[in-house]
Amino acid sequence: MTKNIKSITNPKLSLNILTPNEIGKIHEATLQVIENVGVRFPSKRALEIWAEHGANVDFEKMIVKAKPDIIEKALKLAPPAYALGARDPGQNCLMDGNHVFLATDGCGVEVLDILTGQKRTSELKDVADIARVADATEEIAFHWVALSAQDKPAETRGLHEVKAVWENSTKHVQTESIYNEREARAAMEMAIAVAGSQEELRRRPVLSLMQCTAPPLGHDGGSLDAALVAAEYGVPTGFMTMAANLTTGPATLAGNLVVGNAEVISGAALIQLAYPGAPVFYAAAQTASDLRSGAYTGGGPEDFLYGAATNMLADYYNLPLSMGSFATGAKEPNWQAGFENGISTLMACIVMSDMLLGAGFLHGSRIWSYAEMMLDCEIYSIIHKMMQGIVVNDETLALDTIANVGPGGNFLTQKHTRKHMRDIFLPQFMDRRPYSEWETKKDDARDWALEKARKTLSTHQPEQLDPAISAEISRIIAALE
Repeated sequence: MTKNIKSITNPKLSLNILTPNEIGKIHEATLQVIENVGVRFPSKRALEIWAEHGANVDFEKMIVKAKPDIIEKALKLAPPAYALGARDPGQNCLMDGNHVFLATDGCGVEVLDILTGQKRTSELKDVADIARVADATEEIAFHWVALSAQDKPAETRGLHEVKAVWENSTKHVQTESIYNEREARAAMEMAIAVAGSQEELRRRPVLSLMQCTAPPLGHDGGSLDAALVAAEYGVPTGFMTMAANLTTGPATLAGNLVVGNAEVISGAALIQLAYPGAPVFYAAAQTASDLRSGAYTGGGPEDFLYGAATNMLADYYNLPLSMGSFATGAKEPNWQAGFENGISTLMACIVMSDMLLGAGFLHGSRIWSYAEMMLDCEIYSIIHKMMQGIVVNDETLALDTIANVGPGGNFLTQKHTRKHMRDIFLPQFMDRRPYSEWETKKDDARDWALEKARKTLSTHQPEQLDPAISAEISRIIAALE
């Protein structure tokens, strides 16, 4: 059982997709939109909080217009760094701007069955199985609840999902499926049971909540109420915009950034007005709509640029970023999936997005694939290696070794080679076999990746959740049902 989690830190590579002047212009445009156009907050409690702090609130239309100083002062109250706690404290994820942690994607509704390969509706057992495989995979540092447990009641489905992950992994859990205050309060009770106390949960939050906005320029009422409950308990919460060019956002990339930015920072500001100092994060998965159908693309140059630009906005506000990456639009693990996921993840990593979401999904975050998860982890490992750059010092320049070998020799038997040979990246799924072997077997990375997932699921034994805690969580869910 692996206890390791892999993160990108102290990178040698960097990228500035926007100039400071351009970031300032997007910020100023965002403040103009919030003040003059407004953002919809369909929550009585949220509207009252805004009104108490001097915003212009239309309670009938549920539109909030807030002056720039309200937004800016509120955002300065948010902590710039904190940790996402795990059942195993050694697997905590530090949100400090100097780490990139990978998670699975969520919350899909279909899965390619790990045994039959057939596409079917997702259920609770799938949530548990994916958590078990991810628990054994060092590239996966924390969990997004990957699939919807559609065999459970809708009003408690999100709670069953979180319980299943905790029972099958010691890593941090982040859910995007807690939609209202009642469910959120039950989730906080569950998290307290896992952490050990309310004080310990505040110190080491083993759960975090993601809430999707309702673009353009809107929020979901139940999600707002749930986020406010999380903030009350010191549990990190974030608002994710998925504004898309042409449909829920302007055709231009800068305009779409403004719409998404208005949604995210208005949500974060609300949390700070209600609970100053509560941990919040910026979240984004912006994309473009396909010109032919209006469909969500799940990949393309716009996605890649958003992946880099959004982190610069999050850095401007001094907030950790949860960035949607991977989540290819491809229908199977293929050339399109590899290209889209490789470029999108490189762009998000090179700007040091704190939380990188998306491993394991096909068809624009609709269909879970175990093979795709493993292949995505390899992509992340390659980028992890690239981000280390090239170390230049007396040891790595290898002058003595070069002199020993001289012209026409080889380096295979050198002590220096034996010392550093494992520094060279060794892929699991790239096909480097002789052509004749490939021609005979005709298998490929998809077969190997699926086989690894099957083996992991059948052999990995996660550290068990205390049965008493599991029983307490079941009681909390049953009480809500």
